Amino acid sequence: MKRVLQWSCWLLLGLPMAHGQQLIYRPVNPSFGGNTFNYAWMLSSAQAQDKLKDPSIQRTTTSTNTSQNTLNSFAESLQRQLLSRITNNLVNQQFGEEDIKEGTYRFGDFQVDITNGTDGIIIRITDGRGGETTVTVPYF
Repeated sequence: MKRVLQWSCWLLLGLPMAHGQQLIYRPVNPSFGGNTFNYAWMLSSAQAQDKLKDPSIQRTTTSTNTSQNTLNSFAESLQRQLLSRITNNLVNQQFGEEDIKEGTYRFGDFQVDITNGTDGIIIRITDGRGGETTVTVPYF
């Protein structure tokens, strides 16, 4: 009986120390230091659990939606081609077939200043309302 009690004490005292380990916290959320590859999984999980729908969004049938997307795509493509052709005609009329020369040019409300810089040709476009855009075309 004494031996059984002695073995029981050894088991009770020795067993937790033999199987104990250090707990390490590893965050899952990338915002709090977790693995960045968890982002897509967490986002899709949150969207799947989202029960609220925006009432201002009206659902349409897919066939109507597809035809509208096709028409919008065609209209955008046509607009891009027309603007490209008009731009090419304007540039050819203003500069001819030669290279673009330095100077200041006006196109309606727009003023275009062209100068040679150390990095390339600098084109500064100013509209009539005070907006300004600068484009640098590097030398080849």
